[in-house]
Amino acid sequence: MFDNLKFNADGLIPAIAQDADTGEVLMMAWMNRESLALTVEKGEAVYYSRSRACLWHKGETSGNTQKVVGMYADCDGDTLLLKIKPNGPACHTGEVSCFYNAIIENNDFPQGSTILYALQTLIKQRKAEPVEGSYTNYLLDRGVDKICKKVGEEAAEVIIGAKNNSSDELRYEAADLLYHLMVLLVNQGLAIEDVFAELAKRHQPKP
Repeated sequence: MFDNLKFNADGLIPAIAQDADTGEVLMMAWMNRESLALTVEKGEAVYYSRSRACLWHKGETSGNTQKVVGMYADCDGDTLLLKIKPNGPACHTGEVSCFYNAIIENNDFPQGSTILYALQTLIKQRKAEPVEGSYTNYLLDRGVDKICKKVGEEAAEVIIGAKNNSSDELRYEAADLLYHLMVLLVNQGLAIEDVFAELAKRHQPKP
């Protein structure tokens, strides 16, 4: 399985862990043949610690394990990409990703689906730990009827924005609609991953 991989002089190969859902790069570590084999066997990331000179089952002590759902080699076979489902933060500091020290950052760059996952996390936190004065908690407290009413209202506003041929109005109202739809999903026990999975299923070519 690993014959075409190129390990360095120490028998190691760099491995990049990427969140399979959000696409966010979480960490970089090293693997050897034994840790690779254990990763395949366990279905969870096992790395090699150069500082301790031993195998390192990610999350063995912290509980922040990484379920591996895909493993890929780059075109040269000297770097691995692990697509993972993280059970907690990847970084020992408690940060979600080890790459949180910005050197160059353009905050105007579109965040794509990552912002939806961040919003979903916030809504779930509000549900678990209500915050006084939170609009999200106001919606959740009043339940599905109130949330559905808001979804309907925002959908109508989206239509009005489009009919007015106003890009600014349409963008603003579409954001409102997405927010209220996310609240509805969380309230009903669904996740944005479920919607993405449904879209992916529909996208598959029919036989």
